[in-house]
Amino acid sequence: MIVRLKLGAGKRVERRRGKNRQAASVLGALLVPVALMGYAMGVWRVASDIGIAQAFAISGLFSHWQVWMVLSAGVHLVGYALTRYGRGGDLEIPALVTVFPGRLGADRGPRARA
Repeated sequence: MIVRLKLGAGKRVERRRGKNRQAASVLGALLVPVALMGYAMGVWRVASDIGIAQAFAISGLFSHWQVWMVLSAGVHLVGYALTRYGRGGDLEIPALVTVFPGRLGADRGPRARA
């Protein structure tokens, strides 16, 4: 038995900028509390090292405060970029992160030069 399905023409796929702004805005808003929790873990580890807090509960690689601070700063920067894109701006890497010339964000085109 052969079954044939006739499907109507669906909506045509468009190439337009900013299709995922709502999703980026939601994800950016959710990353801010995640970064805050990471900062709190880093501060807890520093306070534990100084002796003003209880012993840190995590061992291994994540028992170092530097790891928590670097990860939290990275999550914070990603959340910032996604929130900015979600509000109607361009999705671009902050200038603080682009330390290598010729890498992403170094050539921003004629709009950035004006």
